[in-house]
Amino acid sequence: MPALTTRALLLDMDGTLVNSDAVVERCWRRWAERHDLDPDEALKVVHGRQGYATMAALLPDRSMEQNYADNRVMLAEETADLDGVVPVPGAPAFMAALDGLPHALVTSADERLAQARMGAAGLRMPTTRVTAEHVGASKPDPEGFLKGAAELGFDPADCVVFEDSEAGIRAGRAAGMRVVGVGPRAVAFTPDVHVQDLTTVRLTPLQDGSLGLTFA
Repeated sequence: MPALTTRALLLDMDGTLVNSDAVVERCWRRWAERHDLDPDEALKVVHGRQGYATMAALLPDRSMEQNYADNRVMLAEETADLDGVVPVPGAPAFMAALDGLPHALVTSADERLAQARMGAAGLRMPTTRVTAEHVGASKPDPEGFLKGAAELGFDPADCVVFEDSEAGIRAGRAAGMRVVGVGPRAVAFTPDVHVQDLTTVRLTPLQDGSLGLTFA
């Protein structure tokens, strides 16, 4: 598969580093049923966005105040439920290879949920991270990725995004970044490179300070 050269990596969490699908499905099915929505249809739009943005898409006539209130409840439920949270295959080695190199976590989870899920998956938490508290707009808005690049000190064009969802891939593209799509959800949204998981990703520091990515 093709190789990419970059200066920094911006990493989504759920579906990219951590498989939390079991928790997401349990929590959002309950929420959908409480609001007389088809849970299967609801699950088609939950990935990648902050909860309030998903709720706004599913219940467009409801007030944003209610969406924010429900989102706080949803975050607490998801943080307390870690049953089935595991690393995406290859994530432990991938994160180990990134240690000391420019990278950031850019997630729609808040800090508590991110800490809980990364911990449950046994993954090192990046020092630089952009969580829900740090942005005013949810993916697919590019704000989170642009903030991640700025905190690392790199231009957007010098960053590569790792994402699994439509909202995340759209956010990465809107930020002017190349996107590696991870997992089965990503393939439909034509990322620059697609991998089934992180087992095939190889990272090589280059002499000019950039990073080489290959995909076996």
